[in-house]
Amino acid sequence: MSKDLPQPQPSEEVDLGQLFKLIGNAFSRFFNFIGSIFNKFFLAFVWLVFFMKKHLIKLIIAGVVGLGYGIFKERTSDPVYKSYVTIKQNYDTGENLYNSISYYNDLVNQGDYKTLKTVLDFEADEALSILSFSIEPVVSENQQLQAFDKYIKTLDSLAASKIEYETFLKNNKDYTHEFQQITIKAKARKSFKVVFDNIVKNIESNDYFRRQQKKDVIELKSKEQALKEALVKSDSLQNTYKRVLEKNLEGKSSEIGITFEGNNDKDKTKEYDLYLNDLEIKRELVEIEREIADKELLVEILSSKQESGSVDNRKVFLGISLSPKLYYGFILTSLTFMVLFGLRAIKFLEGYKSKI
Repeated sequence: MSKDLPQPQPSEEVDLGQLFKLIGNAFSRFFNFIGSIFNKFFLAFVWLVFFMKKHLIKLIIAGVVGLGYGIFKERTSDPVYKSYVTIKQNYDTGENLYNSISYYNDLVNQGDYKTLKTVLDFEADEALSILSFSIEPVVSENQQLQAFDKYIKTLDSLAASKIEYETFLKNNKDYTHEFQQITIKAKARKSFKVVFDNIVKNIESNDYFRRQQKKDVIELKSKEQALKEALVKSDSLQNTYKRVLEKNLEGKSSEIGITFEGNNDKDKTKEYDLYLNDLEIKRELVEIEREIADKELLVEILSSKQESGSVDNRKVFLGISLSPKLYYGFILTSLTFMVLFGLRAIKFLEGYKSKI
């Protein structure tokens, strides 16, 4: 009989209670984990503060010594001269230009001034004085936005909707920008203009770019010639229309002696349309002449007013340009901190030596 009796079913309220209990425990463990992380960071910060306090005198002495050494170097070292030039790229020469600057820097770092002298075609003493070459784009935020807008217009609507401005900036190479600034640092105050001119000359001697330039100029001149011929034919056609109109109007007069040209379909001409077409052709001719002028040079030097260079002894520390005294002060202080921290870390790890 007992086997036929219905078995008691588990309560749904009990199941929900267990579920909420599990969820609560999960959240509790999660927040405890987050709290422990913040606690570890706080303890690390407190330890660092007391570590700095303990070695404060040593760090101050290191900073003062570095500052003094920087002042000594600033007064006794030979000055470093810097000069820069801004160029405009009329062709996609950027990658080649950046590779060339990198190559010149490699020659300087390797001390191969003989090859550098041959490549840039200048005097040996000038080559020996070169310290470094660098290049960077000259571009504003507005120009970046214009480049992004121009790039988006080349894509279909589906692909354009997936491209974000930040992604575009991340993938956009520095050498693609039209304007670039080349900087040279040297130990001697020589005429930097010769070096800049030869850098540009080496780019212009590239056979590939010269062929592209020749093809572009030929194409533009052909368009120019075709437009000039069309303009001559248009002028001739306008003169023909005028003669036809004059013949049609001969002997015609109104009662008051005034005629209205083109009052009917027979008298209408295309003279005004031809005039508008001439204006458009002339506008295209002006644009083509400007393009031909731009294509005549692969790379243009826009500004070069520092032929003898200016003194620049500043050094870069963590991306910040500093005077020599501050630079050496920060360097010596940082090295001292790293040494003290390393010794403390080794001492801490020695406590686990017996457990290995």
